[in-house]
Amino acid sequence: MASGRTLQDKLVVITGGSGFFGRHVAQALLDQGARLRIASRNPEKAFVLKPLANLGQIQFARCDVTNPASVKAAMIGADAVVNLVGAFDGDLMQLIAGGAENVAEAAADAGAGAMVHISAIGADLNSEAEYARAKAQSELDVLAAFPSATVLRPSLLFGEDDGFLALFSGMISTLPVLPVFAPHAPLQMLFVDDAADAVVAALANPGTHGGKTYEIAGDEAITMLELHQRIAAAQGRKRIFIEMPDTVSGIFAALPGTPMGRDQWILLKQGNVPSGKHPGIHKLGIDPRPLELFLERWMVKYRKHGRFAQRMPGGGA
Repeated sequence: MASGRTLQDKLVVITGGSGFFGRHVAQALLDQGARLRIASRNPEKAFVLKPLANLGQIQFARCDVTNPASVKAAMIGADAVVNLVGAFDGDLMQLIAGGAENVAEAAADAGAGAMVHISAIGADLNSEAEYARAKAQSELDVLAAFPSATVLRPSLLFGEDDGFLALFSGMISTLPVLPVFAPHAPLQMLFVDDAADAVVAALANPGTHGGKTYEIAGDEAITMLELHQRIAAAQGRKRIFIEMPDTVSGIFAALPGTPMGRDQWILLKQGNVPSGKHPGIHKLGIDPRPLELFLERWMVKYRKHGRFAQRMPGGGA
């Protein structure tokens, strides 16, 4: 993905940039010659990016997006801003929507020329899930404060270092029988580096993409059950998958300490595919890469004998 390096030497502030997606966005921007400031409550989590940057190309700032003064300090000198802040715990309206508003206002006050706000597919003011309501409100608040911002609604992101594939891959490698929640929910998963390239494309050309909302997703829709089956096949394992009814899944999601919370269950159950009401990732000049391009290689470490495993038709133990 080429941007003509219009971001060369521009200072891009990434709020919430120390997480999984943030690290990939940072790498994509560094490749474009941008200077970065990672603004986060825990910026030290992004220190792994230091070896990828030239001397003076990356800064780290401790920032609480719910504190306007903290955000304003992080935005000093910003040429462009990417807001990635999101969570499933706590006061989501204050963190996601209120934080986004603070970021957008501070970005405008700092004279930033471009902004990308990361929302989510399924953002809906009328959703049962507080997360989806907060994301929808954040879009309104950002565009009110920074009308030329680009809103990206990504689908579920996958990558070798994500938490989603790793969770299921680990369980499939160790358990002969596994429950599958929302087995028929459709997913159009998006490779995280393609999502990062979408951010770069939007920042590099705000005249074309500013003020617009994009739903960015992969081209292929698969169900949760199919995802489990593909992971098992890539590991060379035979597994029994039990399709769980929604009532049981809902009870599980409500229990404390489970890897899936109520909001995550609600969003998973309804699927994770574009609504079709907004332009997609191709309009940003990006052809998304499919999961199958990576899955075999990523699953090697989960096979019984690692890279020395002999793949047999139908899988092994």
